[in-house]
Amino acid sequence: MADAKAMKERPGPMRFADATQYYLPPAGIVSILHRISGILLALFLPFLVWLFDKSLSSEITFEEFRGAYIAGIGWVPAIIVKLLTLVLMWAFLQHLFAGLRHLYMDVTHATSKEFGRQSALAVLAASLLLTVLLGAKLFGLY
Repeated sequence: MADAKAMKERPGPMRFADATQYYLPPAGIVSILHRISGILLALFLPFLVWLFDKSLSSEITFEEFRGAYIAGIGWVPAIIVKLLTLVLMWAFLQHLFAGLRHLYMDVTHATSKEFGRQSALAVLAASLLLTVLLGAKLFGLY
């Protein structure tokens, strides 16, 4: 009787360290990254709107926009602004490609395990490749 009671007891809440020990397939990783990228985009929406406003309002504000990437914003150095922009570029690309993947799977009912794996790897590859290319342009490598 004591063994049955011990088996029914739950081990308690799962810790983050426990969660990192699980194997996730590529589709699971893309799903989690889709959520993280959405949160990043939502949190930094005021910064993105400010950048968009500065880039389009006038020639003077466009120079302020360029100055943010050359000299920084206030006490924030330019390298931090560029790195934040790079992270937001990755977040946008990841969220876009993962969202398109989900839409495609919903419309076509493509739910096989192999398609999920291949499309998840394609999303990861496309978002990382475009982030590297746009980051190289952002940091002036070409």
